[in-house]
Parts: sequence; C-alpha cells; structure tokens
Amino acid sequence: MKKHSSLSIKQLAFAACFLLLFSCMTLFLFVYKRDEKRFENLTSELFVNEMKSNTLSMHYNLANPEAFGIYDYEPTLGGYNPEASKHSRAALENTLAALHEIHIDKLSESDAYLWKLLTRSLENSLEMSSFPYYSDPLSPSSGMQSQLPILLAEYTFRSKRDVEDYLALLDQTDEYLASLLLYEQDKKKAGIPTPAASLKSVRAQCDTIVTGAELESGNHFLQTTFKERLEVLCKAGVITEKDAAHYITQNDRLLKTVLLPAYTALGDGLLLLEDTSVQFCGLGATPEGRTYYEKLLISETGSYRPISDIEELLTKSFTREYEEIQKLVAENPDLLKNYSSAPSAEFPYKDVSQMLLDLQTRMSGSFPSIPGGSVTAAVKPVSESLEAYTAPAFYLTAPLDNTDENSIYINRSKTPGGLELYTTLAHEGYPGHLYQTAYYNRSALAKQERPARELLWYGGYLEGWALYVEFLSYDYAAALLKEHHQTDSALYAQLEKHNRSLQLCLYSLLDIMIHYENASYNQIAKMLEGFGFTDSSSVKAVYAYIVQEPCNYLKYYLGYLEILSLQEKAKELWQSGYSDLRFHTFYLDCGPSDFTSLEERLLSAP
Repeated sequence: MKKHSSLSIKQLAFAACFLLLFSCMTLFLFVYKRDEKRFENLTSELFVNEMKSNTLSMHYNLANPEAFGIYDYEPTLGGYNPEASKHSRAALENTLAALHEIHIDKLSESDAYLWKLLTRSLENSLEMSSFPYYSDPLSPSSGMQSQLPILLAEYTFRSKRDVEDYLALLDQTDEYLASLLLYEQDKKKAGIPTPAASLKSVRAQCDTIVTGAELESGNHFLQTTFKERLEVLCKAGVITEKDAAHYITQNDRLLKTVLLPAYTALGDGLLLLEDTSVQFCGLGATPEGRTYYEKLLISETGSYRPISDIEELLTKSFTREYEEIQKLVAENPDLLKNYSSAPSAEFPYKDVSQMLLDLQTRMSGSFPSIPGGSVTAAVKPVSESLEAYTAPAFYLTAPLDNTDENSIYINRSKTPGGLELYTTLAHEGYPGHLYQTAYYNRSALAKQERPARELLWYGGYLEGWALYVEFLSYDYAAALLKEHHQTDSALYAQLEKHNRSLQLCLYSLLDIMIHYENASYNQIAKMLEGFGFTDSSSVKAVYAYIVQEPCNYLKYYLGYLEILSLQEKAKELWQSGYSDLRFHTFYLDCGPSDFTSLEERLLSAP
C-alpha cells in the first residue's frame, strides 16, 4: 500500500508539474497569439474600411474584392467632406493607440515590418492633418479634373457588377467635383487661396476635357472606350447585346446630363474664386508652409533626412553629374556641338514591342524573374483631348490579385520616339513600374502578406526605382547603339543620361528653395539663367510647375539617391557577397517602404 501510495504521489506531482508547464505554455502562446490576432483584426478592418470608402480605388487595387472579405459595398467616389475631415484626426489617433498596444516583438517578421511601416506612416499623416488646406486636389498638372476621366476610361470590366458600379460612379461625378470646389472655397476662407493663374489653367481643362460637341458626335473617349470594354464582355458571354445597348444608352445619358454639367459648374465656381491679388508662390510664403513642407516631403519621398542633409546630398550629386559631363565632352570635343541635333530616327528600334523585348533581355541576370512568369503589357496612346494635361507617359497600376494584363500610356505629343521612347518604356515598363508592380504583387500573394500593405504608398520607393532603372536603360541603349555601329549616338545616350540627372537634381534643389526657403520668381530666374535658361517662357514654366507640384521632382530624384545610398550600404555589408541581382531582389522583396525602414531591414537581414 505504501509503495502504491508513494507511486501515486509521484504521479500526481508529475501531473501537477505538467499542468503547470502546460498552463505556462498556453499563457505564453496566448500572449503571442493575442497580439497576432489583434494585429490581424486591426489591419483587416483598416483595409476593408479604406476599400469600401472609395470604389474607384478599390477597383484598381483588387480584381476580386470578395477574396479579401469585401462582399457588400455601395459604389462611392468619396470626395471632400468637411465633417468627415474633422473626425479623421481622431481616427488616426485611435488607430495609432491600438497599434502601440500591440507588442511588435510578438509578431511575425512580416507583421512586425508592416507594424513599423504603418506606425511611421500614420504618425506622419497625423502631423499632416494639422494642415487641412495645404493640399491641391485640383492641381493644373495632376489634379483630379484630368485624372478622373483617365481612371474612368481605364476602369476594367470583368463582370456585370463592374459595369453597374462604373455607371453608379459616373452618376456621382457631379457631387464629387462639387466637393472639390467646396474644398477650394474652404481653402480660401482659411486664408490659403489657390492663385488665380492655377485656377485659370484648371478652368481651361474643364472647358476642353469634356465638350458637348464631342459627346453629341459620340467620339469622346469615355464613349468609345466604354463600348470597347462592353464588346469584350459580350464576346465572353458575360452580358448580352441587349445589356450592352442598355448600358451604352445609360453611359451617354450620364455623360451628357451629369459629367458635362459637373465640369461646367466646376469651371464656373473656380472663376468666382479667382483673385489676381493672391501671390503665385510656393509653400514657403504661406503661414505654416515650411512646417507642412517638411511633413509633405516625408509623405511623398519616404525619406526622413533633415532638409539640410537632403540639400547636401543633392549638391554632391549635381557636382558629380556636372563633372561626368565635363569629362565626356573633354574626351569627345565634337559631342556637345552636335548634341542638340542628335537624330532620334537613327535609333535601331522604332516599334514599342521591340524596345520592351530588348529591355527585358538586357535586364536579365541583374533582376529577379517575376513569380509565375511574364505578364502582358498594352501600350496605348493618350487621348488627344488629354495630351496637354497628362505626363509624357504613365503606367496604370495593376490590381494586387491580377497582374496578367497591364497598360502603359504614351503621350505622343511629349514623347516623340527613339532614345526618349526607349528610356520611357524602361521607366514605365521593364525594369520599371510594370515589372516592379507585377513582381511585388505576385510575391506578396504567394507569401500571404497582409493586404493592408496596399494602403501604404511611398512615392520615393516607387518613382525612385523607376528613375534608377531609367538611368540604367541609357546604358542599355548605349550598348544597343554600339552593337549597331552607332558610336556617336551611343555617346549621345551617355551624355543625355548625365544631362537628365543634372536637370532633375537642379529642379529638386529649386523645389526646396521655392517651398522651404521661400525663393522668389526673380531669384529662381536668375539662378536658371546661370545654367543657360535664357528663354523667359521656359523659366516661367519651370517655376510654375514646381510651385504647383511641391515635392514632385524630389519624389523621383531623392528616391533615386536614397536607393543609391542603400545600395552602397549593401555593398559595405555584403562585401564579396554583393551582386546587383541580390540587391535588386532585396529591394523588391521588401515592397513599398520608407527608406529608414528599408535601411533597418537591410542591417538586420541575415
């Protein structure tokens, strides 16, 4: 009995110890799982709410919303709402508070990185919310008055619901544009009015982007592209010919009775806001413009460097590029003399498909392959009615869950051909935006990254990369020209590379001078004159663009310089293990990020 009793006590003691150990392990796992679950719920709620708040944005981000937990939603364009804006700061504070309650060390590596990105991004957004009337949604160069028609024209129809959503959004364009006019009115009341020159430019766009005559003829691009998209659905059996005819009638009616009057009303409203006494100047001349500019710079570029450090970085790059030009000209005395007359017609390839294929061939070995194989790219011309208001080229970002088909728009009035078209296709296509987007989207899906990553936008990461590979494409072009025994043209390509870099660097410096140091037009004109800009109309155009698009040049060029800086750190860290392929893979695998987080991840990588 004693022996049996003694054994029972040992067993009970062991069982007690096991239960205690099990309880500790359960508590340990619960704490970890609790943080993971809270982060999952938080990011999921953020993502779903953001997608539901803007159907246009959701459609471009997701091909199949249901796969991401979005089942019921009302089509909406969003827009400016003074009351909603008042609550945005509280929402930001609540989200940040919820993030800070989560222990980052108890998250997976992927979630911990997202936590860091979200926190930094939202903290800067919170600071920017103190300046509600410093943005410019109706910028003459990139405002929604010119972007909205393009986004509507490229709104992909994958289902009957897509067509009906599109028509519902088109029916809201009057309310949407009216909300932007209200923003301009509130902006003026707040003492930060938009200069008359900018408003006049936007009014001119309102008068030409949508016209009654074009709609009556049935030749407006929002009519022709609508029919083309419906034809695809008809051929696929998704809708009937009767459905298509009904939708075409609705589209024409809405364009004539909603969109056209909306643009007329916007133009008329802006006319009433024009005040020629308002100074046409940068943010530095506004009450809190310098402080806002510091936050905007972080938001647009993803760089947290102090502005003084950025200026130093730009100055060094300017000197380096200038010396490269001097060296190239010294070694080839006739190069500069014939530079302006270098014929683009001599470029070996004229066809877009040939150029894209050549770019893909030359990048092979230095860049990782797109997961799942190659993607298709349709290169389309910008509608003539939009040529004056759009960039030389742009890539419309493919949805996270469908990167098979992509569209690159070429503005033929601003991108003639030859070397310029080749490097533009590198910027927008391979190894630029199209390649970068397809690579990351497919990688993110394969690794089951949280879709909340789609909410984070980093202009410096994206445009810096596109400029980085664009400069590489000048080297590709020079090699191609040499292969076709065009030695002089190859030298021109190298000179153009350094000249473009020098120019973008200069404009980035001017951006800081205008928006942070409050440099006047006369000061800028005098500086540009020293660099050979003697045509007053060109000087005015440069000044006007930078005033209307703060941080835009820095988004490209500072992003590019940050990538070079990160690349140098990778070389120091990896030593003999460094290769361009390894660095490019690291950069692309991280996905859109700010450069502080990228550097931290580089230094902590095994």
